[in-house]
Amino acid sequence: MTNIFSVALPEIIILISAMSVLLLGVYFNNKNSTSLFGITQLTLLLSAYFTAQLPMDSKLLAFGGMFISDSLSIYLKLLSYFSLSLVLIYSKDFLFQKKLLTGEFFSLTLFALLGINLIISSFNLLTVYMGIELLSLSLYTLVAIDRKNKEASEAALKYFILGAVASGFLLYGFSMVYGLTGTLAIDEISQQLMDAQASSFVFSFALVFITVGIAFKFGAAPFQLWVPDVYQGSSTPITMFIGSVPKFASMAMLIRLLYQSMDYYVIDWQSMLLIMAIISMLLGNITAIAQVKIKRLLAYSAISHVGFIFLGLATGAVTGIASALFYVSAYMLMTLASFGIIIILSNQKKNEIIEINDLAGLAKEKPWMAFLLLITFLSLAGIPPTIGFYAKFSVIQSVIQFGWVWPAVIAIISALIGMYYYLKIIKIAYFDDPNSDKKFVKQQNFEFTITLSINVMAIILIGLFPEFLLDITTLTSILIF
Repeated sequence: MTNIFSVALPEIIILISAMSVLLLGVYFNNKNSTSLFGITQLTLLLSAYFTAQLPMDSKLLAFGGMFISDSLSIYLKLLSYFSLSLVLIYSKDFLFQKKLLTGEFFSLTLFALLGINLIISSFNLLTVYMGIELLSLSLYTLVAIDRKNKEASEAALKYFILGAVASGFLLYGFSMVYGLTGTLAIDEISQQLMDAQASSFVFSFALVFITVGIAFKFGAAPFQLWVPDVYQGSSTPITMFIGSVPKFASMAMLIRLLYQSMDYYVIDWQSMLLIMAIISMLLGNITAIAQVKIKRLLAYSAISHVGFIFLGLATGAVTGIASALFYVSAYMLMTLASFGIIIILSNQKKNEIIEINDLAGLAKEKPWMAFLLLITFLSLAGIPPTIGFYAKFSVIQSVIQFGWVWPAVIAIISALIGMYYYLKIIKIAYFDDPNSDKKFVKQQNFEFTITLSINVMAIILIGLFPEFLLDITTLTSILIF
């Protein structure tokens, strides 16, 4: 055991800041949003600094072994801080115009981040569930934060009901695991299963419940019903947040529960992940073709990308984990860039961008933004030399190395299907005539444009030189065990 303060210091900072921001927002009547924004960004910076000080090559336990700091937690937490910081930068003007840039917003995002960190560092089923509930309740509230928007309220209600069902599946699976093994500690569960003290038949049911709960949190098919409605109903910055940062918690939860806890049943959960991966890739890409609203299209796109992540994780090998970690990092950059473009263009248009056709004439009116859109959606399509291409390539390569040829072929076919609707967006932006009543205004925020440009340039640079990030994900994967 190590000093609790040093291991959990980032979480302590986030908790104190979340409560402080909420109280300051009430005290200043939410009129000093710039200060609240600065405090939140400072919180992320301090949390990232103290997280980076923890050693990657050792496992530090705290709170009686319920909380762990290892290579996986450090890597995913740093990504969470970085992505949330970008979300806040992109969202600032948009939320300010809609009078949603309040202490409640900043506090809820920090509480959600605290839940994400708790899930990432959980080494006990109890703390996993605590993190899930803290994250879920924060997300439900964020979706409905625009009280005047009936669509947002409807999306929040659907998300809450389906999320409660998924949490029930997880909790029931956890209770079955505890009843069979007599422990909630992840490492002890693995040892109990190796000692064959648990009933394999009953444990298979527990495994199904747990896998279903994880799949829901990821938004993987066939448990993806909430994704399009929540993406479409939420305010665009909230959609950006839901589509990026919580994915790191879901990734950690899957690795902790399946790889570290239930590795003895690898054949069982491997087949379930493979089936869900194939369904997600095909269903997401095929359904996205018919979409006319940009956020619903990105929702089905997210389902297909989750399929690729599941495909890498389904191998049960270190190379598969490394490729999945690389993919989720790439997906984070691409998602933030795509929603960042929508938010910035919505700020520069008389009406918010809702349909894909609202992007018509973008190249003629704003050539630089059109170029950023071009690179982002080429990356989402998996076209070289972008990071999206190498992310898909690394997953397919790890699957082939594992000996799965036909799943790799399906993944390639799925990627080819997905190219159609991504290229369609580029075609509309570059070759369609702009709508006379929905033209872009000339004003622009250079701070956000520069941030978005750096984001998109990272998509190209990491695509050209992926070795550095791949080495980090490979080392992280090796040190997990």
